[in-house]
Amino acid sequence: MRVEQVERGRRMAKKSPPKVKKKLEKAQVSCLRSDCYQVLSENNVADPKKEPKLPKETLLKIYKNMAFTRAFDERGMMLQRQGRIGFYVPSFGQEAIQTGVCAALLDKDWVFPSYREPGVFLYRGADPKKLLANLWGNTQDICKGRQMPVHYSYRDIKVFSVSSPISTQVVQAVGAAVAGQIRKTKEVAATFFGDGGTSENDFHTGMTFAGVYKAPVVFICTNNQYAISVPTSKQTAARGIVDKAIGYGMPGVAVDGNDVLAVYSKTAEAVERARRGEGPTFIECVTLRMGPHSSSDDPTRYRDEKVYEAWKKRDPIQKFGEYLVTKKLWSEKAEKALKEEMKEALAVAVEDVEKAPLPDIGEIFTDVFKEMTPQLRAQQEALIKEGELRGKFENTSEAFPL
Repeated sequence: MRVEQVERGRRMAKKSPPKVKKKLEKAQVSCLRSDCYQVLSENNVADPKKEPKLPKETLLKIYKNMAFTRAFDERGMMLQRQGRIGFYVPSFGQEAIQTGVCAALLDKDWVFPSYREPGVFLYRGADPKKLLANLWGNTQDICKGRQMPVHYSYRDIKVFSVSSPISTQVVQAVGAAVAGQIRKTKEVAATFFGDGGTSENDFHTGMTFAGVYKAPVVFICTNNQYAISVPTSKQTAARGIVDKAIGYGMPGVAVDGNDVLAVYSKTAEAVERARRGEGPTFIECVTLRMGPHSSSDDPTRYRDEKVYEAWKKRDPIQKFGEYLVTKKLWSEKAEKALKEEMKEALAVAVEDVEKAPLPDIGEIFTDVFKEMTPQLRAQQEALIKEGELRGKFENTSEAFPL
């Protein structure tokens, strides 16, 4: 983070006459769509009329979660490149969306993420070790190796299981929200999906159902401009995906997905609206996926490098960090200490998790029913006996080709 540059720029702005101040403010031309709501300008100056009044503790929690999400993703990609895990899906550039949405929710609210939201689990208190264990699928993994890597499940913090099929979480979120309506719990459900997910039937079904029943749901569309290699222009002819909201009878808003304060503000409004019983809201968070779709993808084969470079200058962590510096809530010293802390925490966690053994093969039959049926028990015993005769079952699977 350019802490010294920010502090120097702030001093210049204070000394400059009004015309020069205006020039400084307009120094950067945005690559963002003009209809997107922003709190932070392209020079990372907050609009005082829009700036949410968040306490220092919340602002720092938001920043640290964004930074740790980035560090976690970097470690995940590194582990895959080293051949220590088979697959990883990073969320580089999308940290503000995951964190800003979660900051606007209550602990009792449900979250239904896609496979590109590690920051959701981290913000809501998931143990990074448990998330790492999922990447190996070993005995420390909550799901005992039954889920693909990055397909986390954390019932204790009310984050629903991640699944690979696109947009299935949309209808699940609506179902949970309607259940809350019936039980009068005042719970809100938030669900994440990508621009490509809006072309799926489950998206249409969920949006229709939510609109008709005024379900307390907040739909978060992370428009990162690519569904693997398919650009958004192939998903819709509309100017923005937010235009879909009106057809389902709900309000929609587009926000700068790299501005965590904008994401928080509009999500907070939508959550309160849902909690009052006024129905769902659709939020399109416009950003750019700054990494590959997954560890198996090469985005340089289809990505416009000029667009990539323009968005790179709008890094959400840097934007928010510079804002915190201007508020005198962050410094170069604090940044250095945080990086060391994250590096050490991840190194210790990886070392511990990687040592854990794989689940026993008999585990594939457990947890299907509360009590194992006679048929499953017989199959389990047969498989264990076969393993004893063979001596060992070998893992012949290859890395996940996604």
